[in-house]
Amino acid sequence: MIDLHCHILPGLDDGASTLAVSLQMASACVEDGVSIVACTPHILPGLYNNSGPHIRRAAAHLQQRVNEKGISLRLVTGADNHVTPDFVEQLSRGHLLTVADSRYVLVEPPHHVAPPRLKELFFDLLVAGYVPVLTHPERLTWINSHYESILQLVHAGVWLQLTAGSLAGVFGKNARYWSERMLEDGVVHILATDAHDIERRPPNLRRGRDLAARRIGDREAENLVATRPEGILRNAMPSTLPPPARATVQKDAAESETDEVGTVRSNRTHDRADHGGIGHRLRRFLG
Repeated sequence: MIDLHCHILPGLDDGASTLAVSLQMASACVEDGVSIVACTPHILPGLYNNSGPHIRRAAAHLQQRVNEKGISLRLVTGADNHVTPDFVEQLSRGHLLTVADSRYVLVEPPHHVAPPRLKELFFDLLVAGYVPVLTHPERLTWINSHYESILQLVHAGVWLQLTAGSLAGVFGKNARYWSERMLEDGVVHILATDAHDIERRPPNLRRGRDLAARRIGDREAENLVATRPEGILRNAMPSTLPPPARATVQKDAAESETDEVGTVRSNRTHDRADHGGIGHRLRRFLG
């Protein structure tokens, strides 16, 4: 498996606090069945003032120590890029990072407030040739009233990344509900750990994959943790990768009749991300 969202670099943010913790996380990843991890510390001005060059140096140093310890884990660079007004410009000059220098870029919006110009940001990224990957949408507190907007983002070509722990209820009932619903709606592209340490938020991709398989079947669960992540690492066009599949395992009748968070129904029809002919969808997207 491949984990494309992990705070494994030591001392850069609220993830691994020391090199020892980073090495423990690396060992745990391998034991869990992960062979490649993207080092994705926060880049959040004023709080986590990381930069592309800084992350590259830290990842190279950690890779050296991982190798010295005989841990069979390959590290690639990336970042948990928080929304900023000049996001695209910062990407172009290397301050923000895509995943493994590909066209795919993790984008983290504010957790508690829906950004007023989020659509415009994703539009700019798509036009510039990037594939934005919206990180852990199931954990956003504003998803209950903005799910239709997230579906519009997917329809326009934005990818979604769920957190493995959300499926296990680690982040509460609401996050679990939305992670399961988005899987069943067929709008999730990748699953990642967003691991920060060994005890509180450990690497747990296998558990997430197994829980996802109960909802969408083994093949699509494998797409979430291997097929599409591998495609990202080789910078494949989205249209060459399998699109998300809807649930193959039906919920029981009682569960399907329950909607505890009072959300609106989705139209449940979505195109796969494809940069060919995307202009029409983008124009409709911005309306």
